[in-house]
Amino acid sequence: MTAQILELRKAEASAAEWWRGAVVYQVYPRSFADTNGDGVGDLPGVTRNLEHIASLGVDAIWISPFFTSPMRDFGYDVADYCDVDPVFGTLADFDRLVARAHGLGLKIITDLVFAHTSDRHGWFHDSRQSRTGARADWYVWADARPDGSPPNNWQSVFAGPAWTWDARRGQYYMHNFLPEQPQLNLHNIAVQDALLDVARFWLDRGVDGFRFDAINFAMHDPQLTDNPPLPPGGKRTRPFDFQDKLYNQSHAGIVDFLARIRALTDSRGGRFSVAEVGGDHADQEMQTFTAGERLLNSAYGFLYLYAPTLVPALVREAAEAWHGHDGQGWPSWTFSNHDAPRAISRWAEGRDLKAVARMAMLLLMTMRGNVFIYQGEELALPQAAVPFDRLVDPEAIANWPETLGRDGARTPLPWNADAPQAGFSTVEPWLPVDPRHLPLAVDRQERDPGSMLQATRRLVAFRKAHPCLRLGDMTLVEIDADLLCFERVYCGERLLCVFNLGHTPVSWTMPQGHRVIESVNLSTESPGILPPMAGLVLTSARG
Repeated sequence: MTAQILELRKAEASAAEWWRGAVVYQVYPRSFADTNGDGVGDLPGVTRNLEHIASLGVDAIWISPFFTSPMRDFGYDVADYCDVDPVFGTLADFDRLVARAHGLGLKIITDLVFAHTSDRHGWFHDSRQSRTGARADWYVWADARPDGSPPNNWQSVFAGPAWTWDARRGQYYMHNFLPEQPQLNLHNIAVQDALLDVARFWLDRGVDGFRFDAINFAMHDPQLTDNPPLPPGGKRTRPFDFQDKLYNQSHAGIVDFLARIRALTDSRGGRFSVAEVGGDHADQEMQTFTAGERLLNSAYGFLYLYAPTLVPALVREAAEAWHGHDGQGWPSWTFSNHDAPRAISRWAEGRDLKAVARMAMLLLMTMRGNVFIYQGEELALPQAAVPFDRLVDPEAIANWPETLGRDGARTPLPWNADAPQAGFSTVEPWLPVDPRHLPLAVDRQERDPGSMLQATRRLVAFRKAHPCLRLGDMTLVEIDADLLCFERVYCGERLLCVFNLGHTPVSWTMPQGHRVIESVNLSTESPGILPPMAGLVLTSARG
C-alpha cells in the first residue's frame, strides 16, 4: 500500500459520515487467526492480519463479540461487557488492534449484545438472589401459572419455552435464546443506564461504532400476552416458528432506548450505529429503528442472508422498501455472515462457485446503502462441511439434520494452503478446516491475478471510485425472472447496472451511447446476449 493511498484512506475515514455507503468487513475472531496455539482465533491474530483487510479497500471492520463469556453461544452470551475473554486476549490487545487499524485508515465497529447477558453475568447473579434486591428487576421474571407451567406460550429461538424455572426466586426467568442467556429488562431505566455506560467504555477506547445484536428482542410486552399462531404453511423446525412474535419482542419502547444510544454516539462525533433486525416483521422494524435523525444510523436484516436463491425479485423487494424518501433511514446489506450458510453455496444451484461469487460481489458493491463483506467472501469460500461429531452450534445440534446450523459458515479462514491447519493455527482448531478451502487460501490467491481476492479488491475500489454507488439513488429499470437492470444516480453521475442472475443466456442489448466500465463473467461478447451470471456496469459514452 503506497503512502499516497494510505493518506487518502485516512482522509476519507475521518469524514463525519464516513459510514454512509461504506464497505465493512466482518471479522469472526474465533475463526480469523490463532496466534497462541490453542486452536481458537484471537485479537492479536486480527491485528497481525489487518494489512490483508486494509488491502481490500474496505472502510471499517466489524468484530463479533470478544467479551468475557462462558461461550455457550460463542460470545453472544456476555458475562462481562467491559473486558476481553482470555481466549481472545486482553484489553491491551484490543487497544493495540484499534491503534493499528486506525493507522491503516480503518474504523472499528464492535458488536454489543443488549437484549440479554450470560447467566454468569454479575447482574444476573444479583437478580436471582431475591425479589427485593437492588437488581431484582434487571431481568424478566414472572410467577408460574397456577399449575406450575410457564407464564405464557412464548418460545425460544433455540427450541423449547422461553422460560426457565429458578428455585432461588421461585419464579421463571425469560430467555429468547438459550436458558443461559437470560433476558434483560430494558423497561428498567437503570438497566438502560448501565448499558449506555458499556457503550461509553468502548467509545473511550477508540471504537468508531456499534452493531447492536438482535436489538428488536430488547423489550417485551410487560403484560406477557400470549403470541398468536402463524397461519399454517412452510417448513417449521422449531416451536418458535409456529408463532407470530408480537409480544416477546419488538416493544414500542425500544425506539426511546435507541434514541438514547444515538444521542450518545452523536455526542462523540463520527460514530456509527447499525441494528441487526431479524424476524417476520424485520422490514418494518428496520424502518422504524432508523427513521429521522434521532435513532440509529442504519439497520440490516436477513432478506439476503436466508434467501435460498438469488433472483431479481429479491433485489426489487429491497429497492422498493428502501426508496430513500420521506425521512427514511439508511439501509445496510449483507449476503453472508456468521449466522447464515454462505451465500455462494445457497445461490450456486450447481453453477460454478467462483462465477457466482464474482457476480454476487459486483451486485453487493452496486447496492444502495452500506454493504458488509463476511470474512471468506473475498476468497469465494463455500459453506464448509462439518460432521455431526464436530458440531458445536447449539442450534445445529438441537435441530440436526433439518437445519444446516451456523458452524459451516464459521470454520477457520485459510491463510496458507500448504501449512498445517491452513495457517490458521498450529493445532487442531475449534472447527475443522474444510479441505475444499485449501486451494482458496490467501497465499494462493495473492499469486493469482484472476483470483476472487483480486476481483474483490478491484470491485471494492470500483465502488469507492463512484460516488453514485456509495450515495446515489437506486431506480429499477428492467426486471424479469433472470434479468436485473437498475440505475444509480448522484450529482450528475448515472450508472446502469445489469445482471443475468439466471442459468441460461438472456436477450439484452446495450443502450446506444453507453460503454462498459466494469464487468464480471463476460468472457465473450455476443450482441444482444447476456451470458448467465454476467454482471456489468455501464456509463454514457460521454461520461
